[in-house]
Amino acid sequence: MSTVFKAACVQLRSGIDVAANINAASKLIREAKSQGAGFVVTPEVTSLFEAESDRLFAKVQTQEDDAALKAFRGLADELSLWLLIGSMPIKVAERQCANRSFLIDPKGQVQATYDKIHMFDVDLPGGEVYRESRNFRRGERAVVVDLPWGKLGMSVCYDLRFPQLYRSLAKAGASFITIPSAFTHLTGQAHWHVLLRARAIETGCFVIASAQGGVHENGRHTFGHSLIVDPWGAILAEGGEEPGVILADIDAAKVADVRARIPALTHDRPFTVSEGN
Repeated sequence: MSTVFKAACVQLRSGIDVAANINAASKLIREAKSQGAGFVVTPEVTSLFEAESDRLFAKVQTQEDDAALKAFRGLADELSLWLLIGSMPIKVAERQCANRSFLIDPKGQVQATYDKIHMFDVDLPGGEVYRESRNFRRGERAVVVDLPWGKLGMSVCYDLRFPQLYRSLAKAGASFITIPSAFTHLTGQAHWHVLLRARAIETGCFVIASAQGGVHENGRHTFGHSLIVDPWGAILAEGGEEPGVILADIDAAKVADVRARIPALTHDRPFTVSEGN
């Protein structure tokens, strides 16, 4: 089994028109393939970035009927490409969606799905308010799946702030972790780089984090700066705020090398928490 491949992050500025989003993402996925990528990752909410509940539920579809998923499956098949669609809103009940990530193989088959576990329900300084749980149902399972070069652990955006998830993925055998995101500009400026590098260092994994960037039709401002980080915490590739493609050569053998140097995943010890002396 080869351990070497080229990974790509597609950075987008998705809006409220599903067809336009499919076209924009497909163009950049083709560009990534033309530059030699064997594994391409798109951001969170690739197919639809809609915050208003009524408009969201008027557009979302079930996984079986979703037009964007059908288009991306066809594209993966056409390009003979491993394609991870970072996430799409998928209808799971009359007024509820899953924020679902899809791994599609080079024959266009869905090999794995992951529903975002941690919901972004926060009040930020400056009046920004986010209530993801209003429209989305949280996932309840972590996912590790085989790629030709090793195992992949899947996550989405706000999951990034919960290191126990990533440690669990690494202990389950993941060598690569995807963190497709639509990080706010405010929190991205403060935390994006340091958190992604920390997750890579803590787990000894490659981190592939495709991002939304810029000011969207719905008024949200996302941070961009898609990153590919190696297991030692070094940034291999970084985007800016505009849509585009970044690529990096990945050698999965480096995972074993880094974990041998710092075998922290084998050093967990039981402990209790007490107050005072």
